[in-house]
Amino acid sequence: MRIAPELARALRSAPRVAALTGAGISAESGIPTFRDALTGLWARFRPEDLATPEAFQRNPELVWSWYRMRRERLRDIAPNPGHLALVELARRVPDFTLITQNVDGLHALAGSPDVIELHGNLTRVKCFAADHPAGDFAEAGAGSNAVPLCAQCGSPLRPDVVWFGESLPVEALRRAQAAARSCAVFLSIGTSNLVEPAASLPWLAAAEGASVIVVNPSMEGQRWGTGIHHLAGPAGATLPALLHAAWPE
Repeated sequence: MRIAPELARALRSAPRVAALTGAGISAESGIPTFRDALTGLWARFRPEDLATPEAFQRNPELVWSWYRMRRERLRDIAPNPGHLALVELARRVPDFTLITQNVDGLHALAGSPDVIELHGNLTRVKCFAADHPAGDFAEAGAGSNAVPLCAQCGSPLRPDVVWFGESLPVEALRRAQAAARSCAVFLSIGTSNLVEPAASLPWLAAAEGASVIVVNPSMEGQRWGTGIHHLAGPAGATLPALLHAAWPE
Protein backbone atom coordinates (compact mmCIF):
# COMPACT_ATOMS: atom_id res chain seq x y z
CA MET A 1 0.00 0.00 0.00
CA ARG A 2 1.29 3.45 -0.93
CA ILE A 3 1.22 5.97 1.92
CA ALA A 4 1.32 9.66 1.02
CA PRO A 5 4.58 11.23 2.25
CA GLU A 6 2.71 14.02 4.02
CA LEU A 7 0.84 11.47 6.16
CA ALA A 8 4.07 9.73 7.10
CA ARG A 9 5.66 13.06 8.03
CA ALA A 10 2.64 14.13 10.06
CA LEU A 11 2.68 10.91 12.06
CA ARG A 12 6.43 10.88 12.58
CA SER A 13 6.52 14.47 13.83
CA ALA A 14 3.36 14.38 15.97
CA PRO A 15 3.96 14.97 19.70
CA ARG A 16 0.50 13.61 20.51
CA VAL A 17 -1.44 10.91 18.65
CA ALA A 18 -4.85 9.48 19.49
CA ALA A 19 -6.44 6.41 17.91
CA LEU A 20 -10.02 5.15 17.96
CA THR A 21 -10.73 1.54 17.03
CA GLY A 22 -13.99 -0.14 16.19
CA ALA A 23 -15.33 -3.57 15.30
CA GLY A 24 -13.41 -3.76 12.03
CA ILE A 25 -10.03 -4.32 13.65
CA SER A 26 -11.40 -7.17 15.78
CA ALA A 27 -13.21 -8.71 12.82
CA GLU A 28 -9.80 -9.26 11.25
CA SER A 29 -8.99 -11.55 14.20
CA GLY A 30 -12.14 -13.57 13.56
CA ILE A 31 -14.50 -11.92 16.04
CA PRO A 32 -17.96 -11.42 14.52
CA THR A 33 -19.27 -7.90 14.69
CA PHE A 34 -21.91 -7.34 17.35
CA ARG A 35 -24.84 -7.58 14.98
CA ASP A 36 -23.42 -10.63 13.18
CA ALA A 37 -22.77 -12.60 16.33
CA LEU A 38 -26.15 -14.32 16.71
CA THR A 39 -26.00 -17.76 15.12
CA GLY A 40 -27.10 -21.28 16.01
CA LEU A 41 -29.28 -21.33 19.13
CA TRP A 42 -29.10 -17.54 19.31
CA ALA A 43 -30.29 -16.85 15.77
CA ARG A 44 -33.85 -16.13 16.92
CA PHE A 45 -32.70 -13.20 19.05
CA ARG A 46 -31.67 -9.70 18.11
CA PRO A 47 -28.75 -8.12 20.03
CA GLU A 48 -31.19 -5.42 21.12
CA ASP A 49 -33.26 -8.14 22.82
CA LEU A 50 -30.32 -9.25 24.96
CA ALA A 51 -28.06 -6.25 25.54
CA THR A 52 -30.34 -4.06 27.65
CA PRO A 53 -30.96 -3.63 31.38
CA GLU A 54 -34.60 -4.57 30.76
CA ALA A 55 -33.60 -7.86 29.14
CA PHE A 56 -31.40 -8.69 32.11
CA GLN A 57 -34.20 -7.92 34.54
CA ARG A 58 -36.60 -10.14 32.57
CA ASN A 59 -34.28 -13.09 32.17
CA PRO A 60 -30.82 -12.69 33.73
CA GLU A 61 -29.92 -16.35 33.07
CA LEU A 62 -30.51 -15.94 29.34
CA VAL A 63 -28.42 -12.79 29.10
CA TRP A 64 -25.66 -14.25 31.28
CA SER A 65 -25.45 -17.38 29.10
CA TRP A 66 -25.27 -15.30 25.91
CA TYR A 67 -22.35 -13.32 27.26
CA ARG A 68 -20.73 -16.54 28.47
CA MET A 69 -20.90 -17.82 24.88
CA ARG A 70 -19.35 -14.60 23.56
CA ARG A 71 -16.64 -14.72 26.21
CA GLU A 72 -15.81 -18.34 25.36
CA ARG A 73 -15.35 -17.40 21.71
CA LEU A 74 -12.42 -15.22 22.72
CA ARG A 75 -10.36 -18.16 23.98
CA ASP A 76 -8.90 -18.98 20.58
CA ILE A 77 -8.74 -15.41 19.27
CA ALA A 78 -5.43 -13.57 19.04
CA PRO A 79 -4.51 -9.96 18.26
CA ASN A 80 -3.74 -9.31 14.61
CA PRO A 81 -1.07 -7.11 12.96
CA GLY A 82 -3.34 -4.08 13.34
CA HIS A 83 -3.39 -4.45 17.12
CA LEU A 84 0.37 -5.04 17.19
CA ALA A 85 1.04 -2.00 15.01
CA LEU A 86 -0.71 0.19 17.57
CA VAL A 87 1.53 -1.24 20.30
CA GLU A 88 4.56 -0.29 18.21
CA LEU A 89 3.12 3.15 17.45
CA ALA A 90 2.78 3.82 21.18
CA ARG A 91 6.51 3.12 21.57
CA ARG A 92 7.40 5.70 18.93
CA VAL A 93 5.07 8.59 19.79
CA PRO A 94 5.82 10.77 22.83
CA ASP A 95 2.15 10.89 23.90
CA PHE A 96 -0.22 8.21 22.58
CA THR A 97 -3.84 7.56 23.60
CA LEU A 98 -5.69 4.45 22.47
CA ILE A 99 -9.50 4.54 22.59
CA THR A 100 -11.66 1.58 21.63
CA GLN A 101 -15.32 0.80 21.11
CA ASN A 102 -14.52 -2.91 21.33
CA VAL A 103 -15.14 -5.03 24.41
CA ASP A 104 -12.91 -8.00 23.56
CA GLY A 105 -9.73 -6.94 25.37
CA LEU A 106 -7.51 -7.68 22.34
CA HIS A 107 -5.63 -4.38 22.63
CA ALA A 108 -4.50 -5.23 26.15
CA LEU A 109 -3.66 -8.78 25.06
CA ALA A 110 -1.49 -7.33 22.28
CA GLY A 111 0.39 -5.24 24.84
CA SER A 112 -1.30 -1.84 24.75
CA PRO A 113 -1.43 -0.32 28.25
CA ASP A 114 -4.14 1.92 29.67
CA VAL A 115 -6.69 1.48 26.88
CA ILE A 116 -9.75 3.73 27.15
CA GLU A 117 -12.61 1.25 26.77
CA LEU A 118 -15.68 3.30 25.88
CA HIS A 119 -18.04 0.31 25.87
CA GLY A 120 -16.53 -1.73 28.69
CA ASN A 121 -14.94 -5.18 28.58
CA LEU A 122 -16.40 -8.67 28.20
CA THR A 123 -13.86 -10.13 30.60
CA ARG A 124 -15.10 -8.06 33.56
CA VAL A 125 -18.31 -8.14 35.58
CA LYS A 126 -19.98 -5.70 37.92
CA CYS A 127 -22.98 -5.45 40.19
CA PHE A 128 -26.27 -4.79 38.40
CA ALA A 129 -27.80 -2.66 41.15
CA ALA A 130 -24.89 -0.48 42.26
CA ASP A 131 -22.04 -0.96 39.77
CA HIS A 132 -19.78 -2.53 42.38
CA PRO A 133 -16.77 -3.93 40.46
CA ALA A 134 -16.58 -7.70 40.80
CA GLY A 135 -13.43 -8.70 38.96
CA ASP A 136 -13.04 -11.22 36.19
CA PHE A 137 -15.84 -12.99 34.34
CA ALA A 138 -14.33 -16.42 34.93
CA GLU A 139 -13.89 -15.81 38.65
CA ALA A 140 -17.57 -14.84 38.89
CA GLY A 141 -18.76 -18.25 37.73
CA ALA A 142 -18.61 -18.13 33.96
CA GLY A 143 -19.08 -21.88 33.67
CA SER A 144 -22.33 -21.95 35.59
CA ASN A 145 -25.88 -21.41 34.36
CA ALA A 146 -26.71 -19.59 37.59
CA VAL A 147 -26.15 -15.84 37.67
CA PRO A 148 -23.62 -15.06 40.43
CA LEU A 149 -24.38 -12.44 43.04
CA CYS A 150 -22.47 -9.39 44.19
CA ALA A 151 -20.49 -10.06 47.37
CA GLN A 152 -21.20 -6.54 48.62
CA CYS A 153 -24.94 -6.20 48.14
CA GLY A 154 -26.34 -9.48 46.80
CA SER A 155 -27.46 -8.03 43.46
CA PRO A 156 -26.94 -10.16 40.34
CA LEU A 157 -23.68 -9.63 38.54
CA ARG A 158 -23.74 -8.51 34.92
CA PRO A 159 -21.13 -8.03 32.19
CA ASP A 160 -19.20 -4.79 32.57
CA VAL A 161 -20.24 -3.50 29.15
CA VAL A 162 -22.41 -0.63 27.97
CA TRP A 163 -25.89 -1.80 26.99
CA PHE A 164 -28.45 -0.14 24.76
CA GLY A 165 -30.01 2.76 26.60
CA GLU A 166 -27.00 3.27 28.88
CA SER A 167 -24.52 6.14 28.83
CA LEU A 168 -20.83 5.69 28.21
CA PRO A 169 -18.59 5.80 31.30
CA VAL A 170 -18.21 9.48 32.12
CA GLU A 171 -14.49 9.41 32.86
CA ALA A 172 -13.65 7.29 29.80
CA LEU A 173 -15.56 9.65 27.51
CA ARG A 174 -13.95 12.71 29.13
CA ARG A 175 -10.46 11.28 28.58
CA ALA A 176 -11.27 10.35 24.98
CA GLN A 177 -12.58 13.82 24.17
CA ALA A 178 -9.56 15.45 25.84
CA ALA A 179 -7.23 13.30 23.73
CA ALA A 180 -9.12 14.21 20.55
CA ARG A 181 -8.89 17.92 21.33
CA SER A 182 -5.16 17.89 22.09
CA CYS A 183 -3.68 15.49 19.52
CA ALA A 184 -1.81 16.41 16.35
CA VAL A 185 -2.86 13.22 14.54
CA PHE A 186 -6.04 11.22 15.08
CA LEU A 187 -6.40 7.69 13.67
CA SER A 188 -9.91 6.34 13.12
CA ILE A 189 -9.55 2.59 12.58
CA GLY A 190 -12.13 -0.02 11.65
CA THR A 191 -15.18 2.04 12.51
CA SER A 192 -17.93 3.58 10.42
CA ASN A 193 -18.01 6.59 12.76
CA LEU A 194 -21.79 6.49 12.89
CA VAL A 195 -22.53 5.58 16.51
CA GLU A 196 -22.43 8.54 18.87
CA PRO A 197 -20.83 9.86 20.95
CA ALA A 198 -17.66 8.02 19.85
CA ALA A 199 -18.43 8.87 16.21
CA SER A 200 -17.73 12.55 16.87
CA LEU A 201 -14.20 12.04 18.18
CA PRO A 202 -12.36 12.14 14.80
CA TRP A 203 -14.27 15.21 13.71
CA LEU A 204 -13.66 16.90 17.06
CA ALA A 205 -9.94 16.34 16.47
CA ALA A 206 -10.23 17.72 12.93
CA ALA A 207 -12.03 20.82 14.21
CA GLU A 208 -9.12 21.42 16.60
CA GLY A 209 -6.63 21.28 13.72
CA ALA A 210 -5.44 17.67 13.90
CA SER A 211 -4.72 15.56 10.86
CA VAL A 212 -7.31 12.76 10.82
CA ILE A 213 -6.43 9.47 9.12
CA VAL A 214 -9.41 7.18 8.52
CA VAL A 215 -8.41 3.52 8.07
CA ASN A 216 -11.36 1.40 6.96
CA PRO A 217 -12.18 -0.87 4.01
CA SER A 218 -15.28 1.19 3.24
CA MET A 219 -15.50 4.96 3.31
CA GLU A 220 -19.29 4.98 3.25
CA GLY A 221 -20.62 7.40 5.86
CA GLN A 222 -17.21 8.93 6.60
CA ARG A 223 -16.61 12.65 6.46
CA TRP A 224 -14.39 14.44 4.00
CA GLY A 225 -12.74 17.82 4.31
CA THR A 226 -9.62 19.75 5.16
CA GLY A 227 -7.21 17.69 7.23
CA ILE A 228 -9.15 14.42 6.79
CA HIS A 229 -7.33 11.65 4.92
CA HIS A 230 -8.60 8.21 3.92
CA LEU A 231 -6.72 4.93 3.66
CA ALA A 232 -9.11 2.33 2.28
CA GLY A 233 -8.05 -1.07 3.52
CA PRO A 234 -7.97 -3.44 6.50
CA ALA A 235 -6.16 -2.32 9.63
CA GLY A 236 -3.92 -5.39 9.65
CA ALA A 237 -2.30 -4.33 6.37
CA THR A 238 -2.72 -0.57 6.47
CA LEU A 239 -1.37 0.23 9.93
CA PRO A 240 1.94 -1.66 9.46
CA ALA A 241 2.36 0.10 6.11
CA LEU A 242 1.71 3.47 7.73
CA LEU A 243 4.28 2.77 10.45
CA HIS A 244 6.86 1.65 7.92
CA ALA A 245 6.29 4.79 5.87
CA ALA A 246 6.74 7.00 8.95
CA TRP A 247 9.73 5.06 10.35
CA PRO A 248 11.27 3.25 7.38
CA GLU A 249 14.33 1.91 9.18
